[in-house]
Amino acid sequence: MTVEPFEVLDKKQGKELYGYQIDAINSIFERIDNYPQSYNLLFQLPTGGGKTVIFSEIAKRYIEKTKKKVLILTHRIELCAQTSNMLSEISVSNKIINSKVKELEDQGDFSCFVAMVETLNNRLNDDKVELRDIGLVIIDEAHYNSFRKLFKFYSDCVILGVTATPLSSNIKLPLNDNYNELIVGESIRSLIDTGFLAKAATYSYDVNLRSLKVGINGDYTVSSSERLYGNYFMQEKLLYAYEEKAQGTKTLIFNNGINTSKAVYELFKDAGYEIRHLDNTNSEQERKDILEWFKTKPDAILSSVSILTTGFDEPTVDTVILNRATKSLTLYHQMIGRGSRILPKKKDFTVIDLGNNARRFGLWDSFINWQDIFRSPNSYLDGLVSDVEIERQFRYVMPEEIRERFKETEKVE
Repeated sequence: MTVEPFEVLDKKQGKELYGYQIDAINSIFERIDNYPQSYNLLFQLPTGGGKTVIFSEIAKRYIEKTKKKVLILTHRIELCAQTSNMLSEISVSNKIINSKVKELEDQGDFSCFVAMVETLNNRLNDDKVELRDIGLVIIDEAHYNSFRKLFKFYSDCVILGVTATPLSSNIKLPLNDNYNELIVGESIRSLIDTGFLAKAATYSYDVNLRSLKVGINGDYTVSSSERLYGNYFMQEKLLYAYEEKAQGTKTLIFNNGINTSKAVYELFKDAGYEIRHLDNTNSEQERKDILEWFKTKPDAILSSVSILTTGFDEPTVDTVILNRATKSLTLYHQMIGRGSRILPKKKDFTVIDLGNNARRFGLWDSFINWQDIFRSPNSYLDGLVSDVEIERQFRYVMPEEIRERFKETEKVE
């Protein structure tokens, strides 16, 4: 399959393709050209770089070139809808396979299918659905291991996994077990320098994490996080940090636990701020109303858990507060990425880190050798700075009102 040079799309046909996106598409098609079947390819691009735009255009070009069909897999219903809308914008006939779809008698009318991984897995295992003439399978958020169960159904196809962080969600199941190679897209720093992402100003507040426990998934447990971040001192530190660095800005707060998020809601409300709380127990209408309020109010504060880490795009976010610690590089990038979208009058945003995360992973825009991580994920994880080592770097700064009492002393220990 010979790939001809791409032209930038006219905006009437869909979203404009930028130079780095065209380069990525050409690189991916070069691999598909060389390995037209039974080949698994992984593509990395930062949050905000336009992954959906890129793989939607890949789907369109693949269909046009090969006359075969494309299957796109996601792990959340919001991503299904976003992907379907993007495909429709560029005139790709597509159908969402959701829980309401029991059979596919009309599949001949569509060239592309968008499905939730669990829904499609159930249909395929029950022999309720058989997708015919699929040549390319695209997996969004490919670092999640739930997609592996579907690989056996499409072993003759080209599989393209797409992710911002090519590091498996399960350390025991590395991505290099299922993908032949990784293509790395533009870096965060490059996208900032060329004006495609906003620049982050990060403010870290030292937190003693000794009380946190690590669960079987390799990250801090919700229960131990709730105890730490729900206590009076951490609540006061959060409010202080907001008022010192972000007061009056549109702020998104990430917590590790619903109880903590609700406590944050009460804290800010009692302090006189307009704030909402959102978690996965809210109804679809409640979620819609809360997000519309957040979108339209300039100084809105929204406290949540992990529901907004993917499938949520609100460019007007000014501040992201990590009111939690995480050992997940993916989650770290997902949370901060919610504030990285640019606007004509927005070129930067604020990150307040209350979990020593920047010390653990480095700043959000720091260079990461994704090829090394893809090849040797355990080496990367083993090399992360431990909480004990981080705490040794803490430096106590005496408040001015106390230092004033010792103003005649040059050095106070």
